[in-house]
Amino acid sequence: MSLSRPSSTPVRAGIAVLGAMAIAGSTLTALAVQTAVAAPAAAAQAERNDWDAEAYRGQVEVVPADRSAGGDRQTLTGRVFLDGDRDSRSDRRERGVAGVVVSNGRDVVTTDRHGRYELPAYDNMTVFVTQPAGHQVPVDEHNVAQFHYNHLPAGSPELRYGGIEPTGPLPEAVNFPLVKSKATASREQHCVIAGDLQTYDKEEVGYARAGAIADLSRRHDYTGCGALFIGDVVGDDLSLYPDVKELTAELNGPVRFLPGNHDLDYDAKSAEHSFDTFRAQMAPAYYSYDVGRTHVIALNTVRYPCTPDVDNADGLHANCNDPQNSPSYNGRLDERQLEWLERDLAKVPSDRLVVVAGHIPLLTYADEGSARHQVDQVREVYDLLEGRRAVSVAGHTHSIENMKTGDLFKGWRDLFGVEGLPFPHITAGAVSGDWYSGKLTEKGYPVAVGRDGARPGVLTLDIKGNTFRERFTLTGESDDVQMQLGVNSPTYRQWYLDRQAWNRNRQGEAPELGDPTVVSRDDLAGTTWLTTNFWMGSTGSRVRVSIDGGRAREAVRTQQARGEDQLVGPEWSDPHAVAQQLVHGGSVADRTMHLWRLELPAGLEPGTHHARVTATDSHGRTFTDTLRFTVVEER
Repeated sequence: MSLSRPSSTPVRAGIAVLGAMAIAGSTLTALAVQTAVAAPAAAAQAERNDWDAEAYRGQVEVVPADRSAGGDRQTLTGRVFLDGDRDSRSDRRERGVAGVVVSNGRDVVTTDRHGRYELPAYDNMTVFVTQPAGHQVPVDEHNVAQFHYNHLPAGSPELRYGGIEPTGPLPEAVNFPLVKSKATASREQHCVIAGDLQTYDKEEVGYARAGAIADLSRRHDYTGCGALFIGDVVGDDLSLYPDVKELTAELNGPVRFLPGNHDLDYDAKSAEHSFDTFRAQMAPAYYSYDVGRTHVIALNTVRYPCTPDVDNADGLHANCNDPQNSPSYNGRLDERQLEWLERDLAKVPSDRLVVVAGHIPLLTYADEGSARHQVDQVREVYDLLEGRRAVSVAGHTHSIENMKTGDLFKGWRDLFGVEGLPFPHITAGAVSGDWYSGKLTEKGYPVAVGRDGARPGVLTLDIKGNTFRERFTLTGESDDVQMQLGVNSPTYRQWYLDRQAWNRNRQGEAPELGDPTVVSRDDLAGTTWLTTNFWMGSTGSRVRVSIDGGRAREAVRTQQARGEDQLVGPEWSDPHAVAQQLVHGGSVADRTMHLWRLELPAGLEPGTHHARVTATDSHGRTFTDTLRFTVVEER
């Protein structure tokens, strides 16, 4: 989870060559060779757009109040207009845009035929425009979308990272410039969803630049929808926001952010000001925008400091009982945000795809038994989205979860009374992976294998009309790399327990696994599985395995998502990932919702064998991988 990085110390030196990797003094001889693929590749996207040449750069126009006029106005007015000369100033010859949604974070209105709007004003509000499809809001020199104004007359209380500077009296007007855009009008969109960049220092900013940011800088398929960073943009040090924006300057589309629990002003005394620095430097705490036939809602799902009266009335959030001496956070939407969400959705045509994005997931497999790490108002959100085509995307857990309509885990029923997902939920993985842990790759960033056995990367929603297909791209890899194979034997499971005990009390020599692809006859007799960690695998996916060219057999998914609890431990782990993690540090992949197993026949002859794995996702896209393993009489 995103509360904190694991306590084990990451290894910052050395080279990890994936596919032939030194593990605990031995060499992993399995060569993972991806062959057939039906997933879209970045290189096969529509012809390149010259984003830097065509990007609309500018800012929101804030017209200062006439102080000599006096009065205490309670209404904010302004205009949404087509910025013909791209100077960010509303000129008489530049026409207004009718029917555009504008909000103060509570009330939601649409502009009249002249592009004008009026909104009630209150202190500490953020006024923002919902970008309409077919138009583009301006971006700054870092590609960060500019579409809001913070109103806080006296400024933030004293905060370590500054918060919001005093804004003074209500402006005379706040005008939102737009330009027309073919990219945002297209029915086909590619929306990048980037989870948990979470850089704790400038060294980790460099890891992000060498990894996922470099990958995205080579892609040109997301100029319409852009990239949405879904929280934990930094790791507690909010002074790194300018460094993050230097990273996003390298991307090829508009960039937006939403807040996570590591983007907090931890010295804020109340939830009202806990994201002031984020709001001042990055984005509103919540907002929406349109591209094609898709409506994206960016939510703030983090409440800090949580309090016993608001958050622990149900008795499930004991961490919220002492906000003065032990402040903590909770997954929750406040009442104002819920009001806004209902009013925002009321403006959205029923035939649109609604993408609901938040940092803490509405529901998650990784923390299915924790109320804190899911959203208290999940059922209220479901009610508001009833009958709509929707998908939820989130971060926080540093794992990949592709959950389909109808999926269910025990904690969701016990905590929230949910009897199955009403629409797909995707946890997007993390740019930082397992907090930049593990060995450095030859490309200059850590392996950072996650708690589910997956590696760092980004999610893309490939949208046509109001339907989508999800795609996860591992950092530094092409889209056809979608799984990793391993061997889970009794020898491995015993080493897992021994090494875990040694890691807790480092006495004597560390237990060594040896070559995990070598299995003995005793291993086969004691149940040995060939494992497939199919990262975007889900309900509706299939994994089939052929041994030595024989008939392909069905592998079994360990978590069926039919109301069961988590299955945890070496028997349910990803051995390829754990063999790295228990040696090089980080989380341990002792549970995952996307692991398939095939029991190897007890009668396999001694010698080298080949397994060919074919994984088919819920959309019918097929991927293949091969693993070589050796059977010996005894180890």
